[in-house]
Amino acid sequence: MAKKKSASKKNKSPKVDWKKVAHLMLTSRAMDEKEENELVPNKDVLYQFSARGHELGQILLGNLLTNKHDSASAYYRSRPLLLSLGLSEEDAMAAPMGKSGGYSDGRDIGVVCNKPDADGPKVLPMAGDVGSQYTPAIGWAQGIEYRKNVLGEKEYEKAISVILGGDGSVATNGFWSALTIATTQNLPVLFYIEDNGYGISVTSEYQTPGGKISNNLQSFNNLKIYDGDGTDPEEAASLLEESVNYVRERKGPAMIRLTVPRLNGHSYQDNQAYKDEDLIKKEIEMDPLEKLKAFMVPDQITERTWKNWEKKARENIEEAAEAALSRPEPDAAQTEKFAFAEDEVQQIGGLAVEGHEFPESSEEPKPEKQRINIVEAIRRTLRYELETNKKLMVFGEDVGKKGGVHAATMDLQSQFGEARVFDTSLSEEGIIGRAVGLAYQGLMPVAEIQFRKYADPATEQLNNCGTTRWRTANRFAAPIVVRMPGGFAKCGDPWHSMSNEVFFTHAIGWQVAMPSNAEDAVGLLRSAMRSNNPTVFFEHRNLLDAKYARKPYPGDEFVVPFGKAKKLREGDELTIVTWGAMCERAEEAVDKTGVSADVLDLRTLMPWDKEAILSSIQRTNRCLVVHEDNQTAGFGAEIAAVLVREAFQYLDAPVERITMPDIPVPYNVSLMESVLPNVQKISNAIEDLLSF
Repeated sequence: MAKKKSASKKNKSPKVDWKKVAHLMLTSRAMDEKEENELVPNKDVLYQFSARGHELGQILLGNLLTNKHDSASAYYRSRPLLLSLGLSEEDAMAAPMGKSGGYSDGRDIGVVCNKPDADGPKVLPMAGDVGSQYTPAIGWAQGIEYRKNVLGEKEYEKAISVILGGDGSVATNGFWSALTIATTQNLPVLFYIEDNGYGISVTSEYQTPGGKISNNLQSFNNLKIYDGDGTDPEEAASLLEESVNYVRERKGPAMIRLTVPRLNGHSYQDNQAYKDEDLIKKEIEMDPLEKLKAFMVPDQITERTWKNWEKKARENIEEAAEAALSRPEPDAAQTEKFAFAEDEVQQIGGLAVEGHEFPESSEEPKPEKQRINIVEAIRRTLRYELETNKKLMVFGEDVGKKGGVHAATMDLQSQFGEARVFDTSLSEEGIIGRAVGLAYQGLMPVAEIQFRKYADPATEQLNNCGTTRWRTANRFAAPIVVRMPGGFAKCGDPWHSMSNEVFFTHAIGWQVAMPSNAEDAVGLLRSAMRSNNPTVFFEHRNLLDAKYARKPYPGDEFVVPFGKAKKLREGDELTIVTWGAMCERAEEAVDKTGVSADVLDLRTLMPWDKEAILSSIQRTNRCLVVHEDNQTAGFGAEIAAVLVREAFQYLDAPVERITMPDIPVPYNVSLMESVLPNVQKISNAIEDLLSF
């Protein structure tokens, strides 16, 4: 059961460099004043989030992060923490101005920070959404244990993962998922909750019953709770030192909740009209900067010294702001760089950073005699990569002893152990967020989402993962593989049969693979697990054991490059473009009609092989796109738009699409078949195009 500890003034005060704390607090406060009084009114800063009232605890915490493998996963009010970890004053001022350099090169909101120091604690990429910082930090913590225990890297022995969040964030899926994983897996995680009583204008009572999260977690097993005043220098320092040491000594995860005032609105535009004058006055009286001054003056320094420090901080920020304003604007010619990996390798995340070497690979298959289904193809590919890459991990709901709901991970846990193949709690947010943190640790996570529809709760993490490289200007990336079965099978239904692959082609930074057979499943999955980009690997349910999809295992060296279509049939009257389960139906329609057609299996939708389609259409002059996803804004619409622009002069007929209508997949088999693209519908479309 969780135990709660509050600090007492009688506790021995830890050794703290209070001069350093004071300088950092005065610096942070001078930054906020400069922005609020001048830079925002002058429109030099367009988004401003003040840290007033939150500085003391963050700075004390930052000074306790001393292991180079420590990480902090923070949020947009955490600039004081960054200052305590060495963020330069000029970079801190330049980022909200959107100037070049810094931690995003003008791409992200200025207080959405990151810090990829090779030889110091890392600050994981922050996000502008609430609660998404929690589960990646859990992945980092698990990565600490993995690198220490499985890879034998002893330098990770005392490292910890710290998560900073406000009282509003304790209502989010990310918070609860992270809390569950940390406590059930006994991970070295410290939850740092700074409670200012408000989520914008909504009070804490609406975020958690009674408004105090530390009270509500007393029944949590394996969680030490600390609770205190984040404006009292001695109390905050004592509690923070004890809580950090508790986690560092591997006694278990812990949470520290410190009360703080939010001395400004949520953002500059928030005038706090929802607070009465008495509350605002009370919050001003709780200002931690004034309390720190009272703590230090006159016992440690004189009033004059303090005033000199204040003056010096303002002068330094004036100089830093002037230097930041003088920086050039970011180079617009570079704006599209880093949506995907390029020759320049990121600083943190994935296998490429440490120069990981893979076994030999080849695009030429070496087929065995026996045909196998896609399930066996996936299992064998995972097994080989687990054998040859100790940094690879496979996880998701039921992937362990059960071997996955589709049996693709059968017996892998018994062969490679629970540290490498393991079950997760039933939280897709936790599965994907954890994978992101593991990738930041330089590992290769292969996460399974049981069905495409079940990925919806993880949308925030999936989107943030894909944009990480771009948002941080290639400082961080999170190359992960997400295995995701979907599509129709023996029957349909709105929950297990969703296709919706276009969602992931539209998600920034994601590769999307959709194999139609066992051979390509091997090659594409192996390419995904060796890629420096995150990949959605879509496993069609109807193909997992289908006769059509069975092919000989192509060998342990076989890879399929992304963006290279496969020609299933060759002809000169028509081009059919398709992927996934529609490949079989397209080939059957060609047989039924006797047409001479190119049938192209795209295999990957991001990137997609535009050149192969254009080359084919220059010969056939007609195109039919067949896909299972809904019609409106399906990926076929993208293909059609490109063909109208780049192949218009070759087309002798309109580009036609055969797709699902804009409805979910029905459960009843007859209803399902009535709306799915089938051989007859494809055949009719072929005949219409040829007669146009």
